[in-house]
Amino acid sequence: MTETPQASRGRWVALGVLGLASFLDGLDTNIVTVALPSIQRDMHIGFAAAQWTMAGYALAFSMFLITGGRLGDIFGAKRVFMTGVALFTLASAVSGLAADPAMLVAGRCAQGFMAALMLPQVMAVIVRTFDRKEWPVAAGLVGGMLSVGSIGGPLLGGLLTDLDLMGFGWRTVFFINVPVGALALVLGARTLPSFRSDAAPRLDLPGVALLTAATVGVMFPLMQGREQGWPAWMFAMAAAAVPLLIAFAVHQRRRHAQDGSALVPPTLFRQRSFSAGLLVTLLAFTGISSFSFVLTYHLQFGLGWSAGHTALAIAAWPLGIVATFQIGFRFGATRERLFVAAGALLMALSALAASWAVRAEGADLTWPYVAATALLMGLGMGLCTPILATSVLGDLPPEDAGAGSGVVNATTQLGAAIGIAVVGAIFFGLVGTGTQGPAGARAADFSSGLSTTLWYNVAAFVVTAALSPLLPAGKPADSAADAGEKNGLVAEDLVPDPA
Repeated sequence: MTETPQASRGRWVALGVLGLASFLDGLDTNIVTVALPSIQRDMHIGFAAAQWTMAGYALAFSMFLITGGRLGDIFGAKRVFMTGVALFTLASAVSGLAADPAMLVAGRCAQGFMAALMLPQVMAVIVRTFDRKEWPVAAGLVGGMLSVGSIGGPLLGGLLTDLDLMGFGWRTVFFINVPVGALALVLGARTLPSFRSDAAPRLDLPGVALLTAATVGVMFPLMQGREQGWPAWMFAMAAAAVPLLIAFAVHQRRRHAQDGSALVPPTLFRQRSFSAGLLVTLLAFTGISSFSFVLTYHLQFGLGWSAGHTALAIAAWPLGIVATFQIGFRFGATRERLFVAAGALLMALSALAASWAVRAEGADLTWPYVAATALLMGLGMGLCTPILATSVLGDLPPEDAGAGSGVVNATTQLGAAIGIAVVGAIFFGLVGTGTQGPAGARAADFSSGLSTTLWYNVAAFVVTAALSPLLPAGKPADSAADAGEKNGLVAEDLVPDPA
């Protein structure tokens, strides 16, 4: 059947709506990074609340990403997508209007939940709206929008904070989502197709509850323990995560045997390369997310840099990603282990160079040192992350590829949240500035604390490289797009996240 010009325009407008949603997710994952010290100063909040503001988004996203995809199958992709966009926009407004830390953290977690509703619907709509030969183009355009948001987030966040538009200061990093979200809602209501899966899966809500409880059992003590003096009940809470994880594993086996609706199908772990790949992915992203987090705190609190000045220095990071991303994407499919190891070692070198520069230069640290280490981190990410997801999924049979892709995506976000918690606990414990912010800390305290903390990042990246031989050996592929289609990946899987 010949498509009318009006219908053709409509589906490309629909693709633009999907791109806007992807842009919002990429943007809000990273836009807070540089603005966070200003938020802490303005709201007079402690380090723990600041960590939750950063990690809460990634944690909520990771816990509900797979469930968000299944909700789309049950209730229809358009309905779930539009609900996610509407509530994401509302959560952004709540974050911008936050009157206290609890309201801010709740808004950020709500943003993560809603992003987990939006993003899984993107590929479902593309598959139903475009011909198979158009999928790579459509997915590439949407992935490009997410990349723009991810890469530009820290720079935009710093500039908006310094501009202080209408006296809103850092709040504009959240308010900027409101008009974008409203535009996506208006256009999406008119152009997105309505459909649902023919075989709707069941939700594994008990599995979500068990995994969330176990994760929070570890995250809460890491982020709150220092400020509360490490009471005994926090250690008990962390210890309780172990039986909760065991209960989750038992539940997943039973659920899978009963009706195949397990949140994380146990069959995925029959492949050693998949299990090892998840560990590699988790480690890599704990180092990536936390590097920019603690570096930003040192530059603004330790050295007194402005948010804009910090953002301009860290802008070398996405430049590095752009410089090597296409190399990794085009040539990494047949040399997966090599590219993951090389990228991880470059990132380790970046963290090591930053540790040396901070300790050697102290309060005299200048922009070129920061930009050079950020550029090196980006170069490593560009080589490693575009092909890491496809490598982890390389040995899975086709029937498990879709579920595996969701688990890998969730693992990257979980790694980001854990990295902020672990490295934040080390850094803020070493700086030792009390619960009401670091106003009294000396620059030397921050320099010493950061140079020591970054050894975690060095270790995480070195271990990532050391474990890369456990990944599947590279296989010949016609193209990166064909490989992504074979593994059930969406565009977002191949886009590196700079924070």
